[in-house]
Amino acid sequence: MNTVLDIGLGEYGIQEVAGDHHNPRILTYFKEISHKWITTDETAWCSAFANWVAMKAGCHRSGKLNARSWLTVGTKVTTPRKGDVVVFWRVKKSDWRGHVGFFIGYSEDKKYIYVLGGNQNNQVCIKKYPTYRLLGFRSIIDTKNSIP
Repeated sequence: MNTVLDIGLGEYGIQEVAGDHHNPRILTYFKEISHKWITTDETAWCSAFANWVAMKAGCHRSGKLNARSWLTVGTKVTTPRKGDVVVFWRVKKSDWRGHVGFFIGYSEDKKYIYVLGGNQNNQVCIKKYPTYRLLGFRSIIDTKNSIP
């Protein structure tokens, strides 16, 4: 079985296509997680990517397209391991919007969290996010309360 990081890194560099054309690979993420009605790669796709990767890895997933849906998936962890899900707030902590990806590690000073995710600068890549925006970490291996 491949890990979420193996699968996610295998998609590294996949990016949106500007304009009227859309990257068929990104549309595949939506299609294969049963959101076939999505027809544009401009639709927020961080959660679609996370769901697709988790599905391919045989892990539990949210099945939803909003990043914060991952806050109820799997088991809450305080000390994350590489590949655990990480969820951040975007506009403000109480807002519904967020971002989800897979934990890579902390910066040396712990002010940033490095994340492998989709729709990070409109592509699959590793990007750092400020630790103060963290909402939580989740382990999605062999868990309950999610779509297997």
